[in-house]
Amino acid sequence: MKKRRIIAFAILIVTITTVALTLCACDSKQEKLANECVRIHIRANSNSQEDQTVKLAVRDEIISYLTTRLADCKSKNEAVKVLEQEEDEIVEIANSTLYKHGFDYKASIALKNEHFPDRKYDGYDFPEGNYDALIVYLGEGVGDNWWCVAFPPLCFVPDTQNGEKIVYKSWVKEWLEKLFG
Repeated sequence: MKKRRIIAFAILIVTITTVALTLCACDSKQEKLANECVRIHIRANSNSQEDQTVKLAVRDEIISYLTTRLADCKSKNEAVKVLEQEEDEIVEIANSTLYKHGFDYKASIALKNEHFPDRKYDGYDFPEGNYDALIVYLGEGVGDNWWCVAFPPLCFVPDTQNGEKIVYKSWVKEWLEKLFG
């Protein structure tokens, strides 16, 4: 009887240790990822079809604008500085796009650290946690959002003249590939 208790206790200790190590590894992975990435979220005014459609039009204009501005960034800090410098222009682009599509509400933005749920993007899993992000609020900003990663530029991949995608290659992207396998 005593031997069974010892075996059960040993199994319990091994299980608890395994769970603890797994949780630590996930937290560590999220922290590493959060320290290297800047996310971008465009939050629609509401979930109406019209608001969701204009959100995508705003997305296209902002991505087109930021693609060249973020292209030479070699670090998260550089990308954050560019985004800070471009805040007024990003708001103007969003407002202009909203106006062009007949909307009278305005856009606002915030560059902040915010908690996000677990998300997958372009083959990468971004664990739940806190990330630096450029948040673009359209009107009330309470509708579903569109998101990508501004740095490394996992959403800013320009097309070539003949329509082929340019493969973005950087040490950060290679690091992400190693991290996610």
